[in-house]
Amino acid sequence: MKNSKVFMILMTLLPWLSIPFLKKKTLIRFLPSVLFMSLILTAEGYFAEKKKWWWFPFHVKPNVIGELPLILGPFIVGSFWILKFTYGKFNLYMLINTIVDSFFTYFILDWFKKMGYASLVKITKFQLSLSFLIKSLLMYGFQVGYDKVIGQKNTPSQNKDY
Repeated sequence: MKNSKVFMILMTLLPWLSIPFLKKKTLIRFLPSVLFMSLILTAEGYFAEKKKWWWFPFHVKPNVIGELPLILGPFIVGSFWILKFTYGKFNLYMLINTIVDSFFTYFILDWFKKMGYASLVKITKFQLSLSFLIKSLLMYGFQVGYDKVIGQKNTPSQNKDY
């Protein structure tokens, strides 16, 4: 892919321009679940690379997975925004995640393939969608569990300050 480094840098950094619009409370509250899922996605990326589930024709650096710019940019920032507006409203959370994940799977992934950035190899788009669904449930469940263990003062339905 021509200008791949510029593309990866922009994909990583541009989403972060929206972070100043989030309250500090939101970032602190949801940071553990976002980091947890980022670690899961990174581990999954290494596993998927070995199993050839998908293919990135280049690496950011040696021994660094090609999807790292997606994780560090759109995934982390998008997760903060989705949790901010949907946490405590599980059906809305699942609906928004399904829409975002489907848009990525059925439109963005095709664009990435045309650009030569990434493509699926041994899994189908449907299997990728199921994987996204499971990870969405895992992140929401982690946040609920984290709130219970830490003793979050606000319950999910009292999300107005976030």
